[in-house]
Amino acid sequence: MTHTIENKAKLLGRVKRIRGQVEAIERGLEAEIGCADVLMLVAAVRGAVNGLTAELMIDHIRHHVVDPAHEPDAARAKGAAELIEVVRTYLK
Repeated sequence: MTHTIENKAKLLGRVKRIRGQVEAIERGLEAEIGCADVLMLVAAVRGAVNGLTAELMIDHIRHHVVDPAHEPDAARAKGAAELIEVVRTYLK
């Protein structure tokens, strides 16, 4: 998966931020913070994981299926662009 190697530092940075968010949940539970605050922390982690998932899926589509920017077949390019937009919207 060359695209993950090319973006390795960026992806690892995102994973490290997610780790920090998960650790914040752990600290919050240990400190017995309110359930609403824990839920907010969990929602932040969920958003971060969804963002990472979307980025990986979109890169996968572009590198292993069809890159809309370089696809000569207009119908395939349009289909790939639509799929990328659906992934972005679904994992938002």
